[in-house]
Amino acid sequence: MPTSIKLDFPLVLFSLTCIILQYTLSFSPSPHPLPTRQRSNPLRASSRLPNEYDVVIIGSGIGGLCAAAMCSLYGYSTAVFESHYAAGGAAHGFTVRAKDVGDFRFDTGPSFFSGLNPRMDAKASNPLRTVLDALGEPLECVDYETFGLIFPEGEFVHTAQFGRRGGVLQTVSGDSALEQWADLMKRMEPLEAAVAAMPTAALRFDVGAALTVGQFLPNFAKTNPIENLKLTAPFANIVDSAVTDTFTKNWIDLLCFCLSGLPASGTITAEMGLMLAEFYAPGATMDCPRGGAKAIVDALVRGVQKNGGNIFLNSHVDKIVVEDGRATGIHLKGGEEVHAKKAVISNLSVWDLFNTGIVDCTAFPHDFVRERKAIPVGKSFMHLHVGFQMTRHELDRLQAHYIYIDDWSRGVEAEDNAVLLSIPSVHDDSLAPTDHAVLHIYTPATEDYDRWKNIDRKSQEYQNLKEERSQYLWRVLEKVIPDIRARARVVRVGTPLTHQRFLNRHRGSYGPAIIAGEGSFPFPKTPVNGLLVCGDSCFPGIGVPAVAGSGILAANSVSLDSVWAQLTLLEKLKR
Repeated sequence: MPTSIKLDFPLVLFSLTCIILQYTLSFSPSPHPLPTRQRSNPLRASSRLPNEYDVVIIGSGIGGLCAAAMCSLYGYSTAVFESHYAAGGAAHGFTVRAKDVGDFRFDTGPSFFSGLNPRMDAKASNPLRTVLDALGEPLECVDYETFGLIFPEGEFVHTAQFGRRGGVLQTVSGDSALEQWADLMKRMEPLEAAVAAMPTAALRFDVGAALTVGQFLPNFAKTNPIENLKLTAPFANIVDSAVTDTFTKNWIDLLCFCLSGLPASGTITAEMGLMLAEFYAPGATMDCPRGGAKAIVDALVRGVQKNGGNIFLNSHVDKIVVEDGRATGIHLKGGEEVHAKKAVISNLSVWDLFNTGIVDCTAFPHDFVRERKAIPVGKSFMHLHVGFQMTRHELDRLQAHYIYIDDWSRGVEAEDNAVLLSIPSVHDDSLAPTDHAVLHIYTPATEDYDRWKNIDRKSQEYQNLKEERSQYLWRVLEKVIPDIRARARVVRVGTPLTHQRFLNRHRGSYGPAIIAGEGSFPFPKTPVNGLLVCGDSCFPGIGVPAVAGSGILAANSVSLDSVWAQLTLLEKLKR
């Protein structure tokens, strides 16, 4: 699931800005307006590449692409180096051709989006929408209001009316649960306002924040600083103060788990402040980008290229060059070296950065490396991608998404208990041939890597285990489409080893399992000057909005000389 915010932006930046404003530092970097540049070459491999850029980015996940987009927008010469043959990381798509049928186009990961539709007003707290608007790359989206729920209590259709009279909550738990839900929403209102008070694009972690962040501080005048402290605490603290109904608590745990990989006791309140506002505002809708998540990747790629940036595919970085305590460039597997005049930005996971030898760990303080390596690893997934026969009339009877839980008493984190199903063809007929459709069903970060780690992907043992572990997904899928096996034309099963191989994910992991109240995600800067990080191993955390935000923060942390371009962008976004 794509929505994830791991720390309270406004609270952190409010404190930071107050400190900065105590100083009497003055600076006057030369004006650096947003540039107009010629479109660069298309995505390509690493032959004949220039040997120097202002900013070099390792990895083309959403975080890396957003960092590249903002850096190129700010006027930095920028290059992204991606090991895979396709950009996008976990958001890249793939195509399977079925003989005598045609092409089926699948998303590998994120499929649940909101706030991206250009026909809807943008929210400053939606980092991905901010980047797309800054680039002038609107997405063609179909908006919709409902998705399916398959629970032990029955089958329901979720809408923004979930917690209102006539909604699912009243049907299951009665009027007392509605009163508790209303109380919870009331308690969240000031926290939602605090989260929304500071645009992600304004944030930076140097003296320039006095200009970029300072202009938004009046937005906090109506917020309560003491209340704002709750934003960094587990969401369960607020839930427990307002809700006793079991079904409501179960639903909130499942929502939290789908978003962050942790139940309410481990999910930060700021994350849910954004999510609840998106899901339960009157008239709230979700977005289906035409072309799937790949359309988002394509838009970001176009934005990077039209501002002069380059993206090199099939270009594996095997070393980050560090000289005299500063990251100065990268070394490619093919032998080429590329110098970075201002920064190297890593879109790798924290474990892939510090456990693989890509960077010399002795360049960092020992305790820093030890703490990073000790970050808990979230579990992985089982995936089932199916291209199948179905008419438009039949598709119109289905929901585009379903959330399934088998047994609440086992907990949302239990293996083979919670399942997410996406059928984007319900809203997008471009993904499959006529009278056919695609779907993606998966277990959300509940698959243990250890059962897979010693298995050869080319062995019969691996094929047998794939078949065995995918049966649960088939059984859940048959609750929605009973004859799906007979309808299937193409089938692809994904495992933790698939994640590890194609996404370069340590242990095939969903991401860090950092528990709210016990730990926090690190910021983009590292002890090595010029080495920045973005992605789901750093602030703000896991999920598409969060990693987009991390890319913005990394770009804003490259150099103080981006302040004027950032201010120009903020003025543009206000319009």
